Amino acid sequence: MSKSRIAIVVDSTAQIPAELVQQHGIHVIPQTLVWGTETFHDDVDITPAQFYDRLRDDSVFPTTSQASVREFQELLTSVGAGAEEGVLVVVLSGELSGTLNSATQARALLPEMQIEIVDTRTTAMAMGFVVLAAARAAEAGKSLAECTHLVRSALDRVGMFLTVETLEYLHRGGRIGGARKLLGNALKIKPVLTVKDGLVQEAGKVRTRKKALRHVVDEVSAAVEGKENIRLAALHAAARDDAAALLQTASERLNPIEAHLAELSPVVGAHVGPGTVGLAWCTD
Repeated sequence: MSKSRIAIVVDSTAQIPAELVQQHGIHVIPQTLVWGTETFHDDVDITPAQFYDRLRDDSVFPTTSQASVREFQELLTSVGAGAEEGVLVVVLSGELSGTLNSATQARALLPEMQIEIVDTRTTAMAMGFVVLAAARAAEAGKSLAECTHLVRSALDRVGMFLTVETLEYLHRGGRIGGARKLLGNALKIKPVLTVKDGLVQEAGKVRTRKKALRHVVDEVSAAVEGKENIRLAALHAAARDDAAALLQTASERLNPIEAHLAELSPVVGAHVGPGTVGLAWCTD
């Protein structure tokens, strides 16, 4: 595990590949999944594979909750003890979750610690890429202030597009945002979505899944046109083959310097549903 003077914390919805979390010493705080009378910590007590298998057949719909103030306080106290300069906390969009609020309250309970918090206004590997950039910068000797500035400035150079099998999960979870207008004709289309201004928004609608996947690649290609050092991550909810094919197609077109395959965590999966596939991107 890499050492640095800065501890970097990210919530579990980033779903950064485990080997990269370990390599860079990133600390992940799990979100909470509530399923009837059972409570799980995201990707800790229940894996994505277990979650998606159960989701297909269980008549009870799971709900989600942000990591609590106490959980943040305990983790920050623990990791902060070994971080000479301080802690950088990176969380998903405050428009999608109360995670930012929990982190902010926990910081107020630890006035003796230097803690910076960044609301990425996104999630999944669009958030994961900026966390990786911060971790690499910390390893290179950058200060807490420099790493925080890097994360904030990188937010204009990341994004994600995805297609879902159904809007039902986003609708049930109340996370549909600007894509709400798609509900009326959802049975006839395969929507392409993005996270913009912190909310799930419409990015296109087509008639077939094949066209939707092609549209995702086209949207990412347009977003990174003329940019350098492209990084890609294919995202999926129990649709690994489609995601792998999407990543190959996008990589052949865009020649990224870094490419990953990441399964969406149970907490994210509860909102997008099985069959979701997408691409997150980052550039310099």
